Amino acid sequence: MEQLRKAIEDQGVGIGLDVVKVDMFLNHRIDTGLLFAMGEAWAEEFRSEKPDLVLTVEASGIAMAVAAAHALGDIPVVFAKKSAAVTNSGDVVEAPVYSFTHKTQNHIRVDRKYLPEGSRVLIIDDFLADGQAVHGLMSLCEQRKAKVVGVGIAIEKGFQPGGEELRKAGVHLKSLAIVDAIEDGKIRLREED
Repeated sequence: MEQLRKAIEDQGVGIGLDVVKVDMFLNHRIDTGLLFAMGEAWAEEFRSEKPDLVLTVEASGIAMAVAAAHALGDIPVVFAKKSAAVTNSGDVVEAPVYSFTHKTQNHIRVDRKYLPEGSRVLIIDDFLADGQAVHGLMSLCEQRKAKVVGVGIAIEKGFQPGGEELRKAGVHLKSLAIVDAIEDGKIRLREED
């Protein structure tokens, strides 16, 4: 997606060999024009899959999930929480997820009533590296006998195995930008197909 690629090239910073810092426009401060353009791009890709809801994990994925859900006709957004809350019914599905960014292990959870059996689910998230978050979200869907109809990612780290593994498993994956490498603080993007 050209608009996202330009934002990454103009404002993104590579840290070390594996950190893509894009918080100026994507996940701390949000460029809303870009956000809704991303939602439209995912809607175009996944509309034919007829998702019933969009699933993400708190917190960075929420805005993107809302944009995609709006573009898909205002379908619901469900986000997996990283910690238990007194408002949870206790009737939840859970999955372990390791956060590459925060270097912590979380247990994500969704109240069963928000992820109905038989739902057609589109997963949306900001980054795909090793695929831990996506696999955790897919596990929640599997536990509820919900069908994952696609995975939309803002930025895939193509030098890490998550995207390749999902594609090999037959997952309908749409990454709007793929980073091939970080060299001397510069982010090198893969050419679009």
